[in-house]
Amino acid sequence: MARLGKLLLLPGDGIGPEVMAEVKKLLGWLAEHEGTTFAVEEDLVGGAALDAHGSPIADSTMEKAKAADAVIFGAVGATKHDANPFHLKPEQGLLRLRKDLGLFANLRPAMVFPALADASSLKPDLVDGLDILILRELTGGVYFGEPRGIEDLGDGRKRAIDTQVYTTTEIERIARVAFELSKKRAGRVTSVEKANVMHTGILWREVVTRVGRDEFPEVELSHMYADNCAMQLIRRPKQFDVIVTDNLFGDLLSDAAAMATGSLGMLPSASLGALGGGGRRKSLFEPVHGSAPDIAGQGKANPLAMLLSFAMALRYAFDQGGLADRVEAAIASVLDRGWRTPDIMQPGKRAATTAQMGDAVLAELG
Repeated sequence: MARLGKLLLLPGDGIGPEVMAEVKKLLGWLAEHEGTTFAVEEDLVGGAALDAHGSPIADSTMEKAKAADAVIFGAVGATKHDANPFHLKPEQGLLRLRKDLGLFANLRPAMVFPALADASSLKPDLVDGLDILILRELTGGVYFGEPRGIEDLGDGRKRAIDTQVYTTTEIERIARVAFELSKKRAGRVTSVEKANVMHTGILWREVVTRVGRDEFPEVELSHMYADNCAMQLIRRPKQFDVIVTDNLFGDLLSDAAAMATGSLGMLPSASLGALGGGGRRKSLFEPVHGSAPDIAGQGKANPLAMLLSFAMALRYAFDQGGLADRVEAAIASVLDRGWRTPDIMQPGKRAATTAQMGDAVLAELG
């Protein structure tokens, strides 16, 4: 058997353990049918970790995450912890993982399987076959810049300050990831900023242009203002391949692109760090959907975003693009055959539980 590396599974809260169970089944299938295995550990995060350890993520769990080649993450968030102070919110477990692992590049694919083209709010011909990758810088920009805060000016008046800050180094590293990823796709990068009104936009465009020209001349690079990009995502989304942008614009544009697909329950994501000594990046893969406590334990959760997140791990953490393609093709085939969980249910289709959808994917894999 070929062992590809170390995985840390963090199912988390709500529907997280249910969708992670389908990843475990896929891991078992890969070992049995492909001879492909991983060294797998599992631990607690979010509300589950708070219940067990009094912390959203234990120090021992962080050490396992640092030692892993990839972290597969479910979801966090539990209503019983809603009143917790900020540092004891379940979501702080995910934020610490991103910070301590140095995960600066957030990958948000927006894919539309042909069988779900009618589920989009856009016309089917605009989204059928859509495959965009939005790359968002995750650890800089206006969400982290200083100074920030709210000050009292007296007489009932206040002033709020948020500062947009980027350095050459921060822009260079996210640009390189964008160009590298584009080489495995259609070879086109659209860099998005507001260079017409923001100094950070001017620097962003200057640095991305230089990195593309000097290091990736084979990749086609274009530039677009963020407001125009938002419009173009609705007008003609299939014009894009890889979009690279800052933290704020990435936050907005990735959600806009997500709604073109019709369901958040279908969307995976990845967060990548810097290249390590062995040529691998620290990485975390998770579905975009939340913990959905209202349907937890009912078998209604859609596991496809979780399985697609694992496919991203195969592709980007372990260089197993062929296996990733097969998982994605199996999911497309399941959808073509009419299997639907409640979030993507359509008239005349076959209702599936979480486990049934996962089993259907394995059946398509052979």
